[in-house]
Amino acid sequence: MSASGPLAGRTIVVTRPQAQAAPLAEAIAAAGGNPLIFPLLEIAPASDPQPLADAVNRLADYALAVFISPNAVDHALPAIIERGSWPTTLLPAAVGQGTVRALAAHGVTGCIAPTERFDSEALLELAALADERVAGRRVAIFRGDGGRELLADTLRERGATVDCVTCYRRSGPSAGLAPLLSAWREGRLDALTVSSSEGLRYLVDRLDDEGRAFLQATPLFVPHFRIAENARALGLSNIILTAAADAGILAGLGAYNWPK
Repeated sequence: MSASGPLAGRTIVVTRPQAQAAPLAEAIAAAGGNPLIFPLLEIAPASDPQPLADAVNRLADYALAVFISPNAVDHALPAIIERGSWPTTLLPAAVGQGTVRALAAHGVTGCIAPTERFDSEALLELAALADERVAGRRVAIFRGDGGRELLADTLRERGATVDCVTCYRRSGPSAGLAPLLSAWREGRLDALTVSSSEGLRYLVDRLDDEGRAFLQATPLFVPHFRIAENARALGLSNIILTAAADAGILAGLGAYNWPK
């Protein structure tokens, strides 16, 4: 760990799923901080593989394939590639730039995605998803279990036929909270970064009164206003809303007025 930098001496918890945690953790370390990787969500293949298999078999029937997250790419693309090449008539779309990069790593390019806000609302503002572009066409949304229905519902309102394809499932962490509680009790946990409302709910639900008091006193850096709203609904108040994605979180950490 570097002895200097804007985060020197600060232990910052990275709560992204294990497969997506490394870039932010490495950036924190490069800024002098001590990243503590503690995923709040565990990702596994969907309980029922048939919907993904069905979507892969009729992939050429779709005009648009939307991937909600890098996890959706990681769990859908191997099945797609195993069956054959990406259809030339199929336009890939993503909610965030991390998902764009995940698609590119599998050889899928030409993906459309928002460039500033990374959510369903921003994706729906793109010209490629306008009424006249999707009406009468078939759309596949590759996603995890549950989640918001805004994207699917809006595309249906615009005249598209939408298939929501669950290709992975999320669950709370199976590991105990001992690493977090130990760091808190030893006074060496300075902040948490949280990019999932669902993951934050898992954490709050599993903490006892002592743990919740620690969490309430700890700065919580979140990259989207909806996560901030959900954090407040869970009773938290020490919330710092940053710009989007890892870059926004890192900028927020660097600009924070840390106690001496």
